[in-house]
Amino acid sequence: MTDRPIDSVIPAVVSSGGLKIRGDSRAAMRRPPLPLARLAPTRDGSTVYGLATLDVHGRVADRAVMTALGWAPGLRLSIRESGGLIIVDPRGVFQVTKEGHVRLPAVVRQWCGLTAGNRVLLAADPKAGRLVLHPPASLDAVVARVHDEAFAGGES
Repeated sequence: MTDRPIDSVIPAVVSSGGLKIRGDSRAAMRRPPLPLARLAPTRDGSTVYGLATLDVHGRVADRAVMTALGWAPGLRLSIRESGGLIIVDPRGVFQVTKEGHVRLPAVVRQWCGLTAGNRVLLAADPKAGRLVLHPPASLDAVVARVHDEAFAGGES
């Protein structure tokens, strides 16, 4: 068996509409580059998420969220509405229930249009010691904005 050189991968001459272009010529290098895919952003935060269903007594719970915050039964909480979100902080007049639930006051549920059976996104920020609840209306607005940005180029 004799060793034989392998033919080059790029042909020496490429015919393009009667124009002869060498594979290593400047004309071949003037083609526009292929578009690069835009990568999804990476996580840089420590937010812990959970999804909970509001029960008939206005309670929500997620074990991972409560553990991340370090909130135990009996902890006093401040609960308020701000911009369609529900903000829960320590040091208020409400308490974490003995089962580890957060009970949302009726007035807050009414302001946010929440009823029993609604699912809410829980976003715990352990560094700030804060819990933010996103009702369905808030999630609809966020998702619509993100979708508008993603499909702005007319793609579907």
